[in-house]
Amino acid sequence: MATYSNGNRRVRDVQLHVDTDSYPGWVNGAEVALQPGDVVVCTDGRAEVVKVLGWTSDRSRLLELRLDVPGSKPFFAAASNVLAEPSDA
Repeated sequence: MATYSNGNRRVRDVQLHVDTDSYPGWVNGAEVALQPGDVVVCTDGRAEVVKVLGWTSDRSRLLELRLDVPGSKPFFAAASNVLAEPSDA
């Protein structure tokens, strides 16, 4: 009988962070005071901040986001895992 582990289903750290080289000038979401309506980039693409909630274990804000895709459902992410649109954009 074979033994299987669920290790291949674990989320790798690289899957949690946006490639900053693809978005020059954008800043880490933990470095700015994000508000509902702000545009951010997460690992799945552009998203709008729906709500700013409590704090996460890495001391960044917990965000409720909605992807810029019709019919998408809101989801949660730590501000440290998103990039915020530059204020001059």
